[in-house]
Amino acid sequence: MSPFTGSASRTEEWRHLRLTLDSGVATVTLARPDKLNALTFGAYADLRDLLPELARDGSVRALVLGGDGRGFCSGGDVDEIIGATLAMDTGRLLDFNRMTGQVVRALRECPFPVVAALHGAAAGAGAVLALAADFRVADPTARFSFLFTKVGLSGGDMGAAYLLPRVVGLGHATRLLMLGEPVRAPEAERIGLISELADEGQAHTAAQALARRLATGPALAHAQTKALLTAELDMPLSAAIELDAATQALLMHSADYAEFHAAFTEKRPPKWQGR
Repeated sequence: MSPFTGSASRTEEWRHLRLTLDSGVATVTLARPDKLNALTFGAYADLRDLLPELARDGSVRALVLGGDGRGFCSGGDVDEIIGATLAMDTGRLLDFNRMTGQVVRALRECPFPVVAALHGAAAGAGAVLALAADFRVADPTARFSFLFTKVGLSGGDMGAAYLLPRVVGLGHATRLLMLGEPVRAPEAERIGLISELADEGQAHTAAQALARRLATGPALAHAQTKALLTAELDMPLSAAIELDAATQALLMHSADYAEFHAAFTEKRPPKWQGR
């Protein structure tokens, strides 16, 4: 995502989510607790637009994505989205589905790590948002449900059929996307869908701790690691090795690389600058 801005000013208020910024950590909260944070057209659009804006800001080093109330996100709002899509023509439906995919691309392509803080339901689109994060920190109440076939649609929604096999393997991904059955936290941890299992009620605290650890680290190295993890999913080994080599050569000119050597020599912790 380019750091260069045009004429548009920074968005001061996001109507469909809550944003806080603190010491390099952005916290984005889905805030419809009465609806289990079900997503609306506006919520998708805000997420699509927010992530590139934070990337251009330059001060964000990590992001926590969470949900208010009893769960993370129950997916698309049945009344506001499914009901409305029944009246749309094919072109309009394609626009909508492309927008939801743009949210996933933004999560994967933003130049900072994203930590999903998960409790309760992560269902449908909510499960895919969690899947698109770099880290998934969950408490024992968390349960994932890829519900798309349950409503008569393909399980490969929003990039789920691309991402999920790469996280849990083809066998588990086939079962989860085909059957749409819930996967509770213990099994999710066993198959690799959860990065860290927190104590009950502590997912947000643990996610914040991880985000702060990431935010105080070498941001440029984190950004390039994330970019390579995404880019190399479809590359042959020879191309991946060449891309790794070019990336390392560039980073060896960075201030952080020189700072590590200085800190090691002076026997002190490095002072990362993110450049």
